[in-house]
Amino acid sequence: QVQLIESGGGLVQTGASLRLSCSASGGTFPDFGTVGWFRQAPGKEREFVAGYVWSDGHITYSDSVVGRFTISGDSEKNAVYLQMNSLKSEDTGVYYCAATRPRRSSWSFWGQGTQVTVSS
Repeated sequence: QVQLIESGGGLVQTGASLRLSCSASGGTFPDFGTVGWFRQAPGKEREFVAGYVWSDGHITYSDSVVGRFTISGDSEKNAVYLQMNSLKSEDTGVYYCAATRPRRSSWSFWGQGTQVTVSS
C-alpha cells in the first residue's frame, strides 16, 4: 500500500519562502511515473502546480508559479520537494503531493495535504 505524506506547510508573510516535502511509504519515487504537486485554495477547485517525471527529469509548471516555484526529487532521500519563493496571498491553500503509476497519466496516489497560508 503506497502512501504519500506532505510536510513543510505553515503560515508566512507575503514574499517569504517555504519548502514542501513529500515522502513515500510502501514504495519509492523511482517506482512512480510522474510526481506532482496540486493545491486547493479556500472555496476553489484543486489545481495543478508542478509535475516531475522521475525517469527523465522532465518538469512542468502551472503558469501561475513559473519563476517562483521549483519542483525537484531526491532518490537517496526518497522525497520530492516544492521550493516556493516570493509567496503571494493567492498561493494560500492546501498543497497535495500526487503520483502516477509508471507510463500512466492518471493521478493514482495522493497525500493528505499540508496547509500553506500566506498573509497579505
